[in-house]
Amino acid sequence: MKRAALFDVDGTLADTNHLHVVCWWEALRQAGHDIAMHDIHRAIGLPGEDLLAHVLGEDRDTTEDDTLSAAHSTLYGTYFDRLPPLGSAADLLRELNRRGWRVVLVTSAKDAELDALRRAVDADDAITATASSDDVSEGKPAPDPVHHALGLADAPAQGAVLVGDTVWDMQAGLRPCSGSANECQRRSPWVWSIDSMPPGSASIRHLWVSRRGGGRPPA
Repeated sequence: MKRAALFDVDGTLADTNHLHVVCWWEALRQAGHDIAMHDIHRAIGLPGEDLLAHVLGEDRDTTEDDTLSAAHSTLYGTYFDRLPPLGSAADLLRELNRRGWRVVLVTSAKDAELDALRRAVDADDAITATASSDDVSEGKPAPDPVHHALGLADAPAQGAVLVGDTVWDMQAGLRPCSGSANECQRRSPWVWSIDSMPPGSASIRHLWVSRRGGGRPPA
């Protein structure tokens, strides 16, 4: 069986979540919105439009969305030359590739941002493909990016692991489906969450693994 390791990037392979929080906070502040940073933090991992709906509400003035997203991109772009990877991230991807896993990045990042993240992680030789929100009609927490990534890896869900750091990653991997329990299990990869890092740490640590229908993860 072909095996696929699907990885979120921000907060999973690169230590960038807090940079996104600060850049979204500043973009919103410049537009006159007073939003607490912890509220923004909870929405990190969502595509821009969904993040804005989460922090400003569905009844917001959506004509601001493009301006706010552009401001965030401009602010975040100032860090592109120094985005910090998480310790051993590249080693992990290369080891999985050496063992025959097909490594696919599943991310909401686009274009220049994705290029900067890949430079930061510095493991392109181990990456089979990348699935971004540009490739599907709905980003996380919809399951579309995960299903697309499995297609890129040409691997079945029961032979795959999804690794992420946010609830949106988990929901994308464990999103309920309308089929039988066995069908849902076949369509859902194993889902691993990245533990919060202790002070002074910059290494990947696994917290928990879950899958609808039980069983054991692929070896």
